[in-house]
Amino acid sequence: MHDAIVSVPEPINETVRGYAPGSPERAAVKAALKQIEGEVIEIPCVVGGARIHTGVIKDVVMPHRHQHVIARYHAATPEVAEQAIRAALVARKEWSAMRWEARAAVLLRAAELLAGTWRARLNASTMHGQSKTAHQAEIDSACELIDFWRFNVAFAQQLYTQQPKSSPGVWNMTELRPLEGFIFALTPFNFTAIAGNLPTAPALMGNTVVWKPAETQVLAAWDIVRILEEAGMPAGVINFIPGLPHGSTNLLLDHPALAGIHFTGSTDVFRMMWRRVAENIDKYATYPRLVGETGGKDFILAHPSADPAALATAIVRGGFEYQGQKCSAASRVYVPRSVWGAMKDQLVDTTQSLKMGDVSDFTNFMGAVIKQTAFDKHSAAIAEARETRGMEIIAGGETKGDTGWFVRPTLITTEDPMVRHMREEFFGPIVTLHVYPDEAWTETLALVDRTSPYALTGAIFARDRAAIVEATTALRDAAGNFYINDKPTGAVVGQQPFGGARASGTDDKAGSAMNLLRFTAARTIKETFLSPTDYRYAFLDAP
Repeated sequence: MHDAIVSVPEPINETVRGYAPGSPERAAVKAALKQIEGEVIEIPCVVGGARIHTGVIKDVVMPHRHQHVIARYHAATPEVAEQAIRAALVARKEWSAMRWEARAAVLLRAAELLAGTWRARLNASTMHGQSKTAHQAEIDSACELIDFWRFNVAFAQQLYTQQPKSSPGVWNMTELRPLEGFIFALTPFNFTAIAGNLPTAPALMGNTVVWKPAETQVLAAWDIVRILEEAGMPAGVINFIPGLPHGSTNLLLDHPALAGIHFTGSTDVFRMMWRRVAENIDKYATYPRLVGETGGKDFILAHPSADPAALATAIVRGGFEYQGQKCSAASRVYVPRSVWGAMKDQLVDTTQSLKMGDVSDFTNFMGAVIKQTAFDKHSAAIAEARETRGMEIIAGGETKGDTGWFVRPTLITTEDPMVRHMREEFFGPIVTLHVYPDEAWTETLALVDRTSPYALTGAIFARDRAAIVEATTALRDAAGNFYINDKPTGAVVGQQPFGGARASGTDDKAGSAMNLLRFTAARTIKETFLSPTDYRYAFLDAP
């Protein structure tokens, strides 16, 4: 690399394509969907750049056609996990010493590949592998992941250029070193963009990574591996170990070189890992950084001045898009009686009209939930609501699992605002709504804040500015991403940094420089140009 102080290309959020009938993007993704339907690809582990076929084969199926196998992957074994750690530690020496601009170039090239030749393929893999509609795949596996890769490079430049002041005769510098060891990245099924960001964000800052994707997201994860390889990611920087048994993750958590965890998933799993790290604290070479985004029981709260039509639309989009399988999805709603009377019919009719089915049919608003255990959980929650006094299913409530794991978008009302459906995360298309007296606005603010242990996203609807100010203050700790007159989903990289606290995670804000900073260890360097040669200070001189 030549000597230069460079500026990275200014990031601009990727334009969301419409996939309207007759459009070229619709034709391209339709062709990619057809290709996936006709193949069963074999996915290996990738460690130190080498393909490893363990022989422990697991199937990847379409959630909306769960008898249709679209891939088979070789599940990682404990031996492969140990190899991945060694490969990451070997690769760290060269990767961490590389100029940051060279590391950044890999992600910028990956973003260009995804924006172009890989776009239809990764969207189709996400659609068939995770049952996302074309729009939900486009905003995730195309636009958000492209944005992560482009904006993270710009955020890295901002961090590297922040330098301390220097006094006369002294030059002060700060360098951001990668953490000492390896990063363990565990990614969820529901967002391909998260699967692409969690390993690459630490890697951009010079770290090397062992990456365990969700088993139900392996098809799209494999495409990410191939994109990064084509972009020039060196062998061993990101090591891919799908299907490692849950019990075997202790191999990584117990390793003395564990330097950090980058996680998105359930609160219970993150707490388990945190406990394990705490038990091992004397073993580590350094204190591991734990960065996690976990669950949510996200709210929509309406004031008596709320626009009923806007509120109904936010509930439908915020609660039922991608089958409610977003950590930001609205699942508990509080509506004043006056507004409820003005919007109930519209909300119920719209919810009942939502079309659900195979995502390759572009007229469907929703696909299937991700797997059998999720289907069973949602079915049980709906049955419980049906049997609980004071609760009423006013829309949906049907499930059908013979060909795909389909759960109708379900709207439930409850007289008791503290029922389980208002407190616990189901991660499905189930929205529970409590109607409160108009005069109980202030009391309802307190109710929203204390009902759930989570604090990820939340939204308020009001036209009264005083009510907006009151709610923004009262709910300051209730959501890391807070929306005013908008649904609580759809955070955009570079615009709404994402993350929450309480039981929702460490609030390290993916899509911002704050997240990248967590995977660095700062070193301050002071150089004195003319060093003192006499230990004595002036105050020592005799008067």
